[in-house]
Amino acid sequence: MPSITTKDGVEIFYKDWGPKDATPLVFHHGWPLSADDWDAQLLFFLAKGYRVVAHDRRGHGRSSQVWDGHDMDHYAADVAAVIEHLDLKGTVNIGHSTGGGEALHYTVKHGKGRVAKLVLIGAVPPLMLKTEANPGGLPLEVFDGFRAALAANRAQFFLDVPAGPFYGFNREGAKVSQGVIENWWRQGMMGGAKAHYDGIKAFSETDFTEDLKAVDVPTLVMHGDDDQIVPFADSAPLSAKLVAGSVLKVYEGFPHGMCTTHAEVINADLLAFIES
Repeated sequence: MPSITTKDGVEIFYKDWGPKDATPLVFHHGWPLSADDWDAQLLFFLAKGYRVVAHDRRGHGRSSQVWDGHDMDHYAADVAAVIEHLDLKGTVNIGHSTGGGEALHYTVKHGKGRVAKLVLIGAVPPLMLKTEANPGGLPLEVFDGFRAALAANRAQFFLDVPAGPFYGFNREGAKVSQGVIENWWRQGMMGGAKAHYDGIKAFSETDFTEDLKAVDVPTLVMHGDDDQIVPFADSAPLSAKLVAGSVLKVYEGFPHGMCTTHAEVINADLLAFIES
């Protein structure tokens, strides 16, 4: 399997499909998943002639199940290692959920001269945690509950999340896919419990405000207004305001996992932005 080894000895798995001279699209997955969560996008853009690259975050999927480094600085540095190894330039970096924070942090910290465009989908910035400065955030007790559920029975927790709020399958009239639920579970259980446990702090307590202000590439912010994982009101509109010249697209009734449940809509909008 293709992989690179980071400076601190972590093996990062990646997919690199498509013509080497085509525009490279780099995909950053959400917690606690893997590059496989982008299947619907990778196949679509591959068929359109693009080069698609997606990695498994440290501790996730097929990458090393290391015990430490589960924070945005390490996540971004790991992405940089993959992109530098492949010598990608003119990239469009597309991040979902936690991957949105990672794509943003990479763009600002390491992406100068390499990143051409940025897309944040259902992304965690600016800050998920409720604080005095962020009164619309979620209380710490919510994330403590995630940690407790993961530690008590990770396998059951990783069934409950996709069967309920992640894809909006708990909404009346939802078309539930057992395959989608089990594929989420499969990806989650491939990764390491320690990485997933620590990752909750990384996605909930990292303040991306300064990163958002520092973005200097065209940026598209996409979010479903029925997102039950990263609530819309305290995320996408605030991020879009902080990124100069960004475009905000809001999807009525779409869930957090809209890249899977509404792939045809999301893919078409991504293509339009990439080709604009």
